[in-house]
Amino acid sequence: MTGKSADSSAKCGVSIADIVHDGGRFGFLLIHRLGGRPADVGYVAAGLAYAGYSLNCPLLYGHGGSRALLAATTWRQWYGSVRSAHDTLSARCDTVVVGGLGVGAMLALELAIDRPDSVHGLALFAPTFWPNGWAMPWYGNALKLMGSKRLANLFRFDERPPFGIKDDALRRELLDQHTRDGRPVDDVLGRSGGALLEVKWLAEHVKPRLGQVTQPCLIFHPRYDDRSALSASQDLQKALSGVVDLIVLDDSYHLVTLDRQRDIVLERVLEFAEALPELISPANPEQVD
Repeated sequence: MTGKSADSSAKCGVSIADIVHDGGRFGFLLIHRLGGRPADVGYVAAGLAYAGYSLNCPLLYGHGGSRALLAATTWRQWYGSVRSAHDTLSARCDTVVVGGLGVGAMLALELAIDRPDSVHGLALFAPTFWPNGWAMPWYGNALKLMGSKRLANLFRFDERPPFGIKDDALRRELLDQHTRDGRPVDDVLGRSGGALLEVKWLAEHVKPRLGQVTQPCLIFHPRYDDRSALSASQDLQKALSGVVDLIVLDDSYHLVTLDRQRDIVLERVLEFAEALPELISPANPEQVD
């Protein structure tokens, strides 16, 4: 697996590399969480690359820099990074599965709606339509009443313990990695209300159209998610029109791609990829109109 940062300048001058791997003609596009980076899905990406799949895990526009930069960008700019990565991957792959962590799951769903013929399956990790997990500040719902980013940016919703990781050692490893990156803590863990307002607007755009998603979908959600309540995935399962498998994890928090059950997540994604050709092909083509 290799890193690629050639397009970093187009992403506000941030130098954090995309994760890419040229494997077979079956590819995965994996999208990191709000305020995160490609390393959020790096463990799963490495396992998929080892299994021979092609990978593209882009750094989303406006991410990996300052808290103010993230707050100034829009969900449509984040989605532009997803579309660009999909263009690159689909040019060399016949089959593409799109995965997303947290808010990244919404961007994956938007791509599935936008490009139904070139998104063949979905793997969603702790989907987040609004940050309503048990570690979220109580005043977060006040943003739902706002329509101004300038006003919303007066509020802060910084990352807080347990930082999406249940395992103490893995949490320390994650925080140590942030320290080694050399970015100020305020930029790594800081979240302004304006970014969450964009999440609200993205959800308002995606949720009414979920019934258009017919691709097979694999969903992982922690039972005790600190960021996004399990009900988000339960409601999503009901709203989608295709085959949906919801896996509830009992020993992880929000960052399921990094936490204690990451091996289970990787194993089930690999099984999903192996089964996908049968899921997207009619059992008897002669009966298809």
